Amino acid sequence: MLVAMSIRNLAVIEYVQLQFHQGFHVLTGETGAGKSIIIDALGLTAGGRGSADFVRYGCERAEVEASFDLPSDHPTWGIIEKLGIHASREEMLIIRRELTAQGKSYARINGQMVNLSMLREVGDQLINIHGQHEHQSLLKVEKHIEWLDAYGGESLAQIKSRYREQYRAYRTLHREAEQLRQTSQETYRMLDLYRFQIEELSAAKLKLGEDETLADEKGKLANAEKLMDSVNRAYEHLYGQGAMDAVTLAVDKLEQIVHVDPEKFQPIVEHLQNAFYQLEDASFQLRDYREQIEFNPARLEQIEERLDLLTSLKRKYGSTVEDMTQYLEKITDEADKLENKDERLEKLDAELAKQLVLVVKEAKLLSEQRRLLADQLTKRIEAELKHLHMERTRMGVRMERLQDNNGPEVDGIGTRLTQHGWDDVEFLITPNPGEPLRPLHKIASGGELSRIMLALKAIFSELDRIPVLIFDEVDTGVSGRAAQAIAEKLVEVAANGQVFAITHLPQVACMADHQYYIEKQVENERTATRVTALNEEGRIQELARMLGGVEVTEKTIHHAQEMLKLAERQKGA
Repeated sequence: MLVAMSIRNLAVIEYVQLQFHQGFHVLTGETGAGKSIIIDALGLTAGGRGSADFVRYGCERAEVEASFDLPSDHPTWGIIEKLGIHASREEMLIIRRELTAQGKSYARINGQMVNLSMLREVGDQLINIHGQHEHQSLLKVEKHIEWLDAYGGESLAQIKSRYREQYRAYRTLHREAEQLRQTSQETYRMLDLYRFQIEELSAAKLKLGEDETLADEKGKLANAEKLMDSVNRAYEHLYGQGAMDAVTLAVDKLEQIVHVDPEKFQPIVEHLQNAFYQLEDASFQLRDYREQIEFNPARLEQIEERLDLLTSLKRKYGSTVEDMTQYLEKITDEADKLENKDERLEKLDAELAKQLVLVVKEAKLLSEQRRLLADQLTKRIEAELKHLHMERTRMGVRMERLQDNNGPEVDGIGTRLTQHGWDDVEFLITPNPGEPLRPLHKIASGGELSRIMLALKAIFSELDRIPVLIFDEVDTGVSGRAAQAIAEKLVEVAANGQVFAITHLPQVACMADHQYYIEKQVENERTATRVTALNEEGRIQELARMLGGVEVTEKTIHHAQEMLKLAERQKGA
C-alpha cells in the first residue's frame, strides 16, 4: 500500500507531508481548494506527464516522493528486477519525481535514476487513477473490446498473443505479395540496371582483400630498381667491404689481452662476437632478398590495370571489396525476385492461403472465448449494479464480425481481420425493464456511467493486484440512495486494497476510514494549499459543512454525527 507521500512546490502546494493507511480514504474541501493536485502528484509518481507549469510560481523545482509497502511476492518487484533496479523486497519502495522550472523531469526508484517509460511500467502496477475522463471512455465503442479482453486476464492474453503472431506472419506475406503485384515499368527498368550491375561485378571476379594484396605487390614492383640498389649496397658494405672482417680482427686483438683484465675485456669480446653473428645473419637476409627482387614491368602494368578497375567499381558500388560483394548478393536476390515474379507470386499465394487458415483458426478461438467472457462479464456487472441501486438495469454485449476495413477478407461475405481479431464489440444497456438493449453510449446518463465504471473497477480489483485505486469524483451526477450505494461499493473495493476518492458528497465522505481536508490559505500575500488529516471532531465539522453549505448549524453537526455513527454500523455489518 501507499504509506506516505511528500509534496513540495507543486502548483499551489508549498509543502505537505501525508501518512496513509489501509482502507478507504476521502479527500474533501471547497471547489478549487486543490484536491486534484494531490491526485496529480500521485500520477507523477506513477509516470504521468509533467511540465514546468506544475512548478509553484517563483520556485526552481517541484518534488514529489511516495513510499510503498508491498508484499514480497507483488508483481512490481519482478518488474523492478527486470529493469535492473536494485531493491530489497523486505524494504520500502520509494519513488521520487522532480520537475524543474525549465521543463526538465527526473525520476528515481529507491535512489536510482530511471526514465519515464521505466517509471510508467512500475507505476502501472502500483496506482490506478480513475477520473471523470475515464468513464467517458465507456462512450467510445472502440474501447469496449479492450475492457472485455482485460476481463479475460492472462488466459485470453495468451490466445490473443498466438493470434497476433499468426496475423503478423500473414501480413508480412501479404505485403510482399502486394509489392510484387504492383511491379511497374520503372521496376523493370531497375531490373535492366540490376542485370548490368550484376554482369559488371561478376565479370570482375572480386576477391576479399585483393585490393590490399595488389597494392603491396605494386609497391614492390614499382620500386624494384631502388630496392635492388639499396639492398645490394647494404650487402656490399657488410660483406664485400670488410665490415665483418673488421669485427673479426677486433675480436682477435682483444682475445690476446683479455687475460690481463678479464673483468673489463671479456664482456667487450662477447658483445663483438654477438655483433658478428647478427651482422652475418643480416647480410644473409639481404642476399636472399636481393635474389628475390623481381623486375617485371608487364606484371606491374597488369596490377595497375586491376587496381584501376577496382577503384572504378568502388566509386559505383562501395568503398571496399567486401561492400561490393555484399551489394552484388543483394541485387542478385532482387533481380531473382523480379525475374521469377510469377513463380514467386504463385508460391506466396499458396503460403498466404495456408497462413490464412492458421489465422482464422486462432481468430475463431479468440472470438469464442470472448463470447463466453461477454456473458460472464455482463452477469458480473449486473450483480455489481444491483448494489449500486441499478437493480433493474440489464447489460449485454453485441459481438459481430468486422466489415469494411483494410484487413484480409476471410469468408467470402465481407468478414475482415485486424490485429484484434474479427470481432466488433459494443456494450449494450437497458435501464428500464421491458425496453430492448441499446448502445451504452447513446442512452446512459452521467450518473449511470459513473456507476457502471465503478462496477467494472470493483470487478477488476479482484483480478489484478494494483494496491492503490484512486477515484476522482466518481460520484458525479448521483445523489441520495445512489450516492450511498457508491460509498458502500468503494468501502467494499477498499477491503482488497487501498482506495482514495475525491468527493463532494457527505454520503460518500462519511463512509471513509480516513478523511483529509484540503483548503487554500493566504499568507504573506501568497496562496498555499494545506492538507489536514481529520480526527473525529474535524470530520464532524467537515461533514456539517458539506451538508449545510456556508453555515454550520447545530442541526448539520447533529446530522453529521448521526451519519458517522450510521456509517460505522454499516461498515461493521
